[in-house]
Amino acid sequence: MSTPVVLTERPRLPLHRRPVPWLATLVARLLMHQPPARIRKVLRLVRHGARPSTAQEALRSRQAVVAVSVACAGEGCVQRSIATALLCRVHGHWPTWCSGVRVVPFLAHAWVEAEGEPVDEPYPPGYHTVLIRVPPR
Repeated sequence: MSTPVVLTERPRLPLHRRPVPWLATLVARLLMHQPPARIRKVLRLVRHGARPSTAQEALRSRQAVVAVSVACAGEGCVQRSIATALLCRVHGHWPTWCSGVRVVPFLAHAWVEAEGEPVDEPYPPGYHTVLIRVPPR
């Protein structure tokens, strides 16, 4: 992301619920350093067999990811969005993963959408031009 972001409030998760979101953030951290085409290819493969996420399901996954990772709670939008999508997939559903830009002023961003709306994002729908979209199959 290209603009400073304040850490969001981090919910607390019980210890027994932390390993899976933490693993999703770890995999996302490795994947986020790949070229965009490879990220899209991996996410397209992972989404197979999942039903579309509801907004509430995607929000729960996003909150879990933010709870276990300071990077995901702050400026780590790529890691946060990938981890959220992966955690959703673990639970049998898939949001729409998006990556896009705003030209003036320039702002790159990655996020997830469910039910046609960005999930817990400070930007309204349509604020960014979507460059990559990985919807449910």
